[in-house]
Amino acid sequence: MSDERAERRQAAVRAADEANVEPILQDMAARTELHSIDTLTLSDTQFLRGDANGKATTTSGQLRLATSSGRLPVVVLQHGSAGMAPNVEMWARELNKIGISTFALDGFTGRGLTEVNTDHALLGRLNFILDIYRALDVLAKHPNVDPARIALMGFSRGGQATLYASLKRFHRLWNRSGAEFAAYVPFYPDCMTKFLSDTDVVGRPIRIFGGTQDDYNPLAACKAYVERLRAAGADVQLTEYPNAWHAFDNPLGAQPAAMQPRFQSARNCKIQEEADGLLINRDTKQPFAYTDACVVRGVHIGHDPVATREAKQAVKAIFKKVFQLP
Repeated sequence: MSDERAERRQAAVRAADEANVEPILQDMAARTELHSIDTLTLSDTQFLRGDANGKATTTSGQLRLATSSGRLPVVVLQHGSAGMAPNVEMWARELNKIGISTFALDGFTGRGLTEVNTDHALLGRLNFILDIYRALDVLAKHPNVDPARIALMGFSRGGQATLYASLKRFHRLWNRSGAEFAAYVPFYPDCMTKFLSDTDVVGRPIRIFGGTQDDYNPLAACKAYVERLRAAGADVQLTEYPNAWHAFDNPLGAQPAAMQPRFQSARNCKIQEEADGLLINRDTKQPFAYTDACVVRGVHIGHDPVATREAKQAVKAIFKKVFQLP
């Protein structure tokens, strides 16, 4: 009887161990690859003019394949001004868990940067769009990627890049991959800039997520842009979480949201592209700069578990529909 009890005890321990391990295994990638990406570092004016005389730059992306074989759907993940924050890892695992591969782009390390929250002038905001298109070129040729099922998702500065990567004009200027994204999912993007022809977007779903409390990239500016996009016939939706601040989906973020006194925000600025590719401060009629009076310091950053849980459900539903997954 003692041997039988010992065997039962060992079986119970094994079952407990398996129960503890299983949730971790579910969101682990079947294979992880690191890819270099040949891109450029440009000023925003160079990007808007289609001027490729920038600094040759090599960035990188982490490809997490959800399964070990077949041509799989992929979501490109573009980080924000803090770099590869924990929310990127969280989203990669959430999507891998439902059979979607991810390609997380690091737009900073190859440029010698770790963050730009405290000085956005360190890197033109439109560089990430070029990086994203170059990543699309890499993915479209990968044997384990379905080039017809690649979507884009980004956060803050990366959310801005995700939103405006949908412009047909930018595709014509910079996308040489021959592929297009199946959907665009920006999280709390900066919508303070009005670009030329910015309602002429590709005919793919655009799904924006943000928090009402956001004082880094106020949602009101995105709402106004969404109305202009809808008037132009775009397939666009905005989901608003009333209690959420900026970066609400970062699982390691402060609760409640904490003030970051050194972070720059253009929340009071009205920026507009002129015909020669210059970005103008509409109040001063001069070229926009991060030394302008409309640029302020001090924003709240923090995690909202309720908004994150709801966003996870919504985002996975979007990608399941776009990628035609069960």
